[in-house]
Amino acid sequence: MGSTSENGLSLRQRICAHERVIGTFIKTPTSHVAEIVGLAGLDFAVADMEHGPIGLSDLDGLCLGARSVGLPLLFRSAGGEAPAIWPGLDLGCTGVMAPHVATADQADALVRAVKYHRGARGFSPSGRAGFYGTEGAGPYRTRADAETVIMAQIEDREALGNLDAIAGTPDVDVLFVGPADLSLSLGCAMTAPELDDAILATIKAARAAGIAAGLFLGNADQLEKWTHAGATVFVIGSDQSLLLAGARALAALS
Repeated sequence: MGSTSENGLSLRQRICAHERVIGTFIKTPTSHVAEIVGLAGLDFAVADMEHGPIGLSDLDGLCLGARSVGLPLLFRSAGGEAPAIWPGLDLGCTGVMAPHVATADQADALVRAVKYHRGARGFSPSGRAGFYGTEGAGPYRTRADAETVIMAQIEDREALGNLDAIAGTPDVDVLFVGPADLSLSLGCAMTAPELDDAILATIKAARAAGIAAGLFLGNADQLEKWTHAGATVFVIGSDQSLLLAGARALAALS
């Protein structure tokens, strides 16, 4: 399901221990990007099926590339419904980031789509996640439930009134703020204090429930600010923005 760190902990164990972990979005549908990101030493990556041209077969290749270098790969699903989630997990992804989780019922439906012990996820150990049937059904289900990461994205004004209930949903690991969509829902700029207040409220709710808080950042400039505020899971930029920044640095030399 997911690779372990140098100290032998899975990504989910590190997240639940409130270690700071840093990843990036992958928006380019090629396995080579996952390999390179993994070789760079990031803690994880998230294949963006919501806003990138990544289909299921592309995710298959990205997952294989990530596994070749021990990179835990999550995917941002196109929705929180089970059919948008099961296939990516069966391919061997380490977890899912589900967009627009605004209520406890939506959080519960997300968990039911992921965790076998909830009794609703379609079961097959025959894919990569179950080592093509060689692990055994029982051990696979146990390991999958123990290692799979669930990140619920907080992106809507409605969600801000339900933070405690979402954070208190069993098996949700991270309340992850999508600041662009959240600012749009709030009707404010990305730099507005209202957005900072919403992020702080999300962090507070996550910490009160004993789970992790996460945040997307366009770059690392505010990493320490939000780490100090209590966030521990960060997705910073994407393969596209990293490539663009590097190319611009070279272009500035000409």
